[in-house]
Amino acid sequence: MTAEADVAEVLALERELQTADCRRDPARVRALLADDFLEIGASGRTWNRVHTLELLRGENDAPPIEVHDLHGRVLGDGYVMAWWDSARGGRRARRSSLWRRGPDGWRLVHHQGTPLP
Repeated sequence: MTAEADVAEVLALERELQTADCRRDPARVRALLADDFLEIGASGRTWNRVHTLELLRGENDAPPIEVHDLHGRVLGDGYVMAWWDSARGGRRARRSSLWRRGPDGWRLVHHQGTPLP
């Protein structure tokens, strides 16, 4: 695969992960999050894979996540960084995600959100 194809695949997965259909599907979220996943949220709290799956279970009536200015680049063999701005329920954040390619495909390893004014 080319670097361009890797970035395109990761950006598609990042967009998918922000959709309500994906977030309501625990099996799909488990397939996208690495076992060692860690998130530092816009609130400053941290979540691992287990906590994230629990949190997403309660998002049934949450407003949709808008994805703006999604970009990505290859950081090294098997690693792609994505960054973008989100808007949800009047709150905005700048986000970054680190994806790692393994035997089962691309998995999200780390995510961070920083609040925007």
